[in-house]
Amino acid sequence: METEVIEAELVLPNYLSFKRIQMYDKYPKGQSRGRHWKHLKQIIQAENYQNYPPDEPNYVNIESPPSMHPCKRICDITGYEAPYYDPKTNLRYANTDVFKMIRALPNDNVQRYLSLRNAAVVLK
Repeated sequence: METEVIEAELVLPNYLSFKRIQMYDKYPKGQSRGRHWKHLKQIIQAENYQNYPPDEPNYVNIESPPSMHPCKRICDITGYEAPYYDPKTNLRYANTDVFKMIRALPNDNVQRYLSLRNAAVVLK
């Protein structure tokens, strides 16, 4: 028997999945590489804020109604979110280590921490 030669065209993809794609293949010259951030001036020009009512809050109008969500309570010592407060000193704290430190503070320092938060009260 004679061997027959079959002619076939082999179709290969543009890149092979196991090869790393070069940056110039992935992003041809002139094409962006990622997300474009808009500046405030570009947003204002695109949105045409002159047509909005003056009482509606937007990028141009900084007057907005107060938030309906309760404010977060922050630890007076560490700055972390504070789920607890000390009834003796009225300082907020985040964990037991801070609580031990608060109880060891002199009254003068406690008053200074409270004045930073605008909650200064004369403690007895």
